[in-house]
Amino acid sequence: MTSGEQSINQYLTYLRVERGLSENTRQAYERDLCQLKSFLNLRGTDFMVCEANDLFLFHLKLKDMGRSPRTIARCIASLRGFFAFLLNEGQRSDNPSTYLVTPTLNQPLPKVLSEGTMDKLLQARGASDFGQRDLAMLEVLYSTGLRVSELISLRLEDISLDVGYVRCLGKGSKERIVPLGEPAIRAVEIYINGLRKKLCGKEKNDRLFLNGHGRPLTRQGMVFIMKKWGKNHNLERTISPHMVRHSFATHLLDHGADLRSVQEMLGHADIATTQIYTHLTRKHLVDVFKKAHPRAD
Repeated sequence: MTSGEQSINQYLTYLRVERGLSENTRQAYERDLCQLKSFLNLRGTDFMVCEANDLFLFHLKLKDMGRSPRTIARCIASLRGFFAFLLNEGQRSDNPSTYLVTPTLNQPLPKVLSEGTMDKLLQARGASDFGQRDLAMLEVLYSTGLRVSELISLRLEDISLDVGYVRCLGKGSKERIVPLGEPAIRAVEIYINGLRKKLCGKEKNDRLFLNGHGRPLTRQGMVFIMKKWGKNHNLERTISPHMVRHSFATHLLDHGADLRSVQEMLGHADIATTQIYTHLTRKHLVDVFKKAHPRAD
């Protein structure tokens, strides 16, 4: 193993143990650093002695390769974190990534379902035997705003139907408690006492949501179910689990919830991430104004 590979492995261990970053994030950082390592090798240098100009040329190469601004921004974040780590560990005396400029990102507004559309979906019943499960999942998603990975990771012990809450592990293995509404409680109770018992059979499985083979539902399975659910109920647009999460946050703010509470329920580390939803509520107010005010035009 080369010294460069050792440095990358040490950094990835740091991200896992001390920062608690997800496996997907660590893999993305590893790809970025391995790509930089190859680039530096071609220039006859390495992580320990490369200079700011080497990183600037690497940045230009990413642009020439047609990488998107978002991909480049993530790559720069990877480099900054890595070289800061090397500096703190005494493996370098400076940080050559200091002057790298992150490209400006035009963050698109999240796609949100209207309250009427959500009501239509939640009042519907699936045509198959799995309608109980699918409705329970949709109710929990809309009631809590969980991420897909959080939803499919839920265990029976993580949901309290008596008290009305869900406990989940979010990004960075941070635990949070989210309230569960009455419709979601009823839907989950029906699913647990009905279809879920049949899916389990004699097998012992503590995951809440199971597939047709009695095994834990996957992310891909969840996305497929949501698309099919929307199609079966004559929705003009394709729905996704993340769209329901966006709708959860936006509808809360529309009805007067404070931003800090929504941030906590969504599991956002930074309130700036939650603030994107305020743009949607402002847009909604402008639309209402234009339709209702006699001198709006």
